[in-house]
Amino acid sequence: MESRGALSTEEMASIAWHISSKSDNGGGSCVEAGPLADGSGRVAVRHSHHPNGQVIVYNRAEWTAFIDGVKAGEFDFTT
Repeated sequence: MESRGALSTEEMASIAWHISSKSDNGGGSCVEAGPLADGSGRVAVRHSHHPNGQVIVYNRAEWTAFIDGVKAGEFDFTT
């Protein structure tokens, strides 16, 4: 996992940010994610209310493991 310092201004500008359709919570805290345009499979994640703040970058294996965990319910802390 990388921090924002590892991304250039050009890389940041090329990310197509996405907010989950499940984030429609009246303007509350939202997470945005977007693939880097370099074809590496890396995905950047940031807080939507702080677009110039910290960005975390996951490589393809890390992002895949996270998505698999979400689908398996590993992060369902409400139960």
